[in-house]
Amino acid sequence: MTPTPATPTPHSRRLGSANMDLVAYVAEAPRRGETVTGREFRTVPGGKGANQAIAAARAGAHRLDDRRVGADTFGAQLRSSLEHSGVDTDLLRRVDTPTGTAHIVVDDEGGNAIVVVPGANGTVKGLTPGDEAVIASADALLLQLEIPLKGVLTAARAARRHGVRTVLTPAPAQPLPAELLAATDLLLPNEHEAAALTGITDDPPAAARTLLAQVPEVVITLGAQGSLYAARAPNR
Repeated sequence: MTPTPATPTPHSRRLGSANMDLVAYVAEAPRRGETVTGREFRTVPGGKGANQAIAAARAGAHRLDDRRVGADTFGAQLRSSLEHSGVDTDLLRRVDTPTGTAHIVVDDEGGNAIVVVPGANGTVKGLTPGDEAVIASADALLLQLEIPLKGVLTAARAARRHGVRTVLTPAPAQPLPAELLAATDLLLPNEHEAAALTGITDDPPAAARTLLAQVPEVVITLGAQGSLYAARAPNR
């Protein structure tokens, strides 16, 4: 009997953020100048880039993870969380700037207000020596916008030079340079981000069609309603 060849393990590379989420739960969020009493407080390892890394790890991809944390308690906790989730942290760099934080107030109706302090994430403005070689060896590069746009664009350019598939989650939503969209293979916004990028509200299919003029593939996530996938026709 001829052995069945093993399926190659996808090799993904992520350049992105890692935050410690500081979450306070209250009956009603305070108004300006008001003090309220919360019922619970949690510290939760997070950041859109770290979440991408953990999701890829759980899906079985070989992970190379590039992000920055401070030389502080939050940085150590984030490293431990990533390692516990199976993420390769060899490229998790420690810098003198404090670890990024997200300060979140969640009310009883599920609404939230968030203040993000980038901290160490704000220092990722480009690639460090050896990064391009790591990107070139990957099957995919996962990006989002919780690091400076300059760093995101530099990484996307490197991926394009080496034919590496680039997946961009455009969050937090902001105007995107045409060059970044041209270097993106799959755009992964939620419905609110898709509306911000296109100006089309309450019509995800129309937003997806508009985005296909700029990128080959789009997945718009729709919360409890699932997601919407759209791709250009093969001849486009």
